[in-house]
Amino acid sequence: MADALLAARGQDPPPQPVGKNWVKFNSQRAQCEDPAVIAAWFKLVAETRQTYGVLDQDIYNFNKTRFAIGVAATSKVVTSSDRVGRAVTIQPGNREWVTAIECINASGWCLPLFVILSGKAHQSSWYQGLPLNWTVAVSDNGWTTDQLGVEWVKHFNQHTAARTAGVYRLLVLDGHSSHATPEFDQYCADNKIITLCMPPHTSHLLQPLDVRPLKRAYGREVEELARQGVYHVDKIDFLAAYTRIRPIVFTQQNIQAGFQATGLVPPCPDCVLSSLTVARTPSPPQTTTDNNAAAQAAEQTETPHTVAEIQQQVRYLQERLQQQPESPTSVAIRQLAKSAQLAMQSAAILAEENRKLRAENQRQQQKHSQQR
Repeated sequence: MADALLAARGQDPPPQPVGKNWVKFNSQRAQCEDPAVIAAWFKLVAETRQTYGVLDQDIYNFNKTRFAIGVAATSKVVTSSDRVGRAVTIQPGNREWVTAIECINASGWCLPLFVILSGKAHQSSWYQGLPLNWTVAVSDNGWTTDQLGVEWVKHFNQHTAARTAGVYRLLVLDGHSSHATPEFDQYCADNKIITLCMPPHTSHLLQPLDVRPLKRAYGREVEELARQGVYHVDKIDFLAAYTRIRPIVFTQQNIQAGFQATGLVPPCPDCVLSSLTVARTPSPPQTTTDNNAAAQAAEQTETPHTVAEIQQQVRYLQERLQQQPESPTSVAIRQLAKSAQLAMQSAAILAEENRKLRAENQRQQQKHSQQR
């Protein structure tokens, strides 16, 4: 049905079919991409900064990510044209988990790594060639725990207290249980660390520290090891690879760009709010061709027959009305346009259902005729 609605838009070229998980993949994120929710977040940040006098250089964001230390990145492989079947690359195969907790500052620098390995005790071999200011912790499965969450905030305080320009530090975080404990909160209060938790399922919009480049870079390292004949990646290999990729990912430019893109430093809610229309509306991005088509559609007297044609005329009218203050006419135009789009989408749904019913009816008739 979703593919039928896409086809009803009359796009040229036709859009790609939706994936099998398209409904649930972004449903929670879409529900939280409400301008009111995002605006409330930026209001909270502004009020907190004003109340405690937090300076730009005292704003931090931390994020954690888990690595299956023997899994390579997804990549394209060049193979012989006469190969039968799908080509794959060899994976070292160790799926032991490691958790890396990273923290960045709005000025463009990052804290030393806090890494959690699976195990019961520390091994001296882990520390060979490792930066002296990195912290290595252990847990049964390589995941973080409430206690390790407290250990991390102590690590944070150790490396940021002396660099505080004002009085308070602002730490932006997500809602994971390991940093929502009374011990975590009390330590922050005792050390003038203000924590702000982002709204649920909004990290893709509001989190300055994006861990995806880290995971991609590490995956490429594992893939290269496999090509060199290393078929078992252990903790020592992980730490060595992570030491190589970290300075490449966490450059001053990349870190500052993360804070800027999420509207935190410099403060700019519109950096995020202006993108919500695209994120919430299933319409394709507007192009120069669309603009020209919109003007042509408005000048013609033909009645729109597809959702795309309606959208073209609506964009044309909105451009004309933007130069004027909000009026009952502009509001009515938007309402009429939305109503027309809903009507066409409903018609597309009915047409698709009708097509399926006719096909089934024809199949039943053929079945009965064969039985006679």
